[in-house]
Amino acid sequence: MLRFRRMRTLQKFVAAHASVHNHFNAERYLYSRSNFKLNSAAALAEWRGLCTA
Repeated sequence: MLRFRRMRTLQKFVAAHASVHNHFNAERYLYSRSNFKLNSAAALAEWRGLCTA
């Protein structure tokens, strides 16, 4: 937080970071490797679709 000079800039960063973190964060220990890879690939494909739109 010390790197941000304005609270508004920090809020923008946190909002963007939260949406990305929530999209990709998965509790790895809850999934088998194959399911984790499938979920990660689906999340990445959706994210790429959102970025190009």
